[in-house]
Amino acid sequence: MRVLILGGDGYLGWPTAMHFAALGHDVCVIDNYLRRNIAQQTQSEALMPTPNLHKRAEIFQSLTGHSIRVEIGDCADYRTLSNLFADFLPETVIHYAEQPSAPYSMMGFEEATLTLNNNLNATMNLIWAVMEHTPDCHVVKLGTMGEYGTPNIDIEEGWIDIEHKGRTGRFLYPRAAGSLYHTTKVLDTDLLWFYVRTYNLRVTDLMQGPVYGLSTTETDLDSRLNPNFHYDDIFGTAVNRFLVQAVAGIPLTVYGKGGQVRGYLNLKDTLQCVQLAVDTPVAAGDLRILNQFTETFSVNDLASRIERVGNSMGLSVEVKSIPNPRKEPEDHYYNPAHSGLMELGLQPNYMTDDVVAAMLEEVIAYKDYIDVSRIMPRVKWK
Repeated sequence: MRVLILGGDGYLGWPTAMHFAALGHDVCVIDNYLRRNIAQQTQSEALMPTPNLHKRAEIFQSLTGHSIRVEIGDCADYRTLSNLFADFLPETVIHYAEQPSAPYSMMGFEEATLTLNNNLNATMNLIWAVMEHTPDCHVVKLGTMGEYGTPNIDIEEGWIDIEHKGRTGRFLYPRAAGSLYHTTKVLDTDLLWFYVRTYNLRVTDLMQGPVYGLSTTETDLDSRLNPNFHYDDIFGTAVNRFLVQAVAGIPLTVYGKGGQVRGYLNLKDTLQCVQLAVDTPVAAGDLRILNQFTETFSVNDLASRIERVGNSMGLSVEVKSIPNPRKEPEDHYYNPAHSGLMELGLQPNYMTDDVVAAMLEEVIAYKDYIDVSRIMPRVKWK
């Protein structure tokens, strides 16, 4: 199958590219290094040095014999994307090409505008390139569980059935994003749904929770094939921040009360989920929404787990609550459905103590690269 990956330099994009190439697919990636550039501009570079895409593809091919086509270009520029579609004619497109940081989107007007324009234009251009060149192509789009917010009712898998004044209807589950970044993802979903029902596109929208881990079958071949591991307050997840803080001897910074609950999954499971979506394409005119996570944790749960494992490894780990820089409920109901991917055959990799210990060992190997000035919050929602 010809698989085009938008955002192929990213934390998820690069492992996805290697995974599908290793399966024997014809893989092409496109990226303009936006995330690398703005990480550098905000002094938020990844912990582990990562070669550029051409070099990584070269290393991967030398180790496996599998090639990955690399294109450096901006998906927010329609002609760039249209020309690539006309040449490659993808049968599946996996769309990661968006500015991925909620804190970055909340820094100020320039950052907010960049996030809005980049994310929505990339999605709009993808839609039109599909319609112009490959109308039967299956689009697999990365959404986020953050679209839903934290409602006081169960979160369904993308859709909700409503009875109102004696009549019933099926609607997109209400969205209540907590950052501008997450709001752009809500708008992505609305754009996709409009073009699916109007032009019979075929789309799977994956509502993914925060991802953790560095290890996949392909990254384990050579450390230079690792994805980008950010640990700062702008691009790093809570898991990454806590791992680095534990190694650096800095108290794990829990935002506020620490009761914020989210659905998490291992990087290996992201690859599984995307592959399951690709292997079961939806019919024309169908928007399939799948909630993509394997287990839920509060921030306190994560901190306690990393504290316990870190101390068992001889690290001196403690937890400290700090004022929450974000505007979010710190104690809330959270019960999201996530049966769709399990029914397709997902075999979860859970966050066991052994998994946490392995991640800590990987960070320990790069301890000298840690810049402690990047760990405390530099962005506030208000």
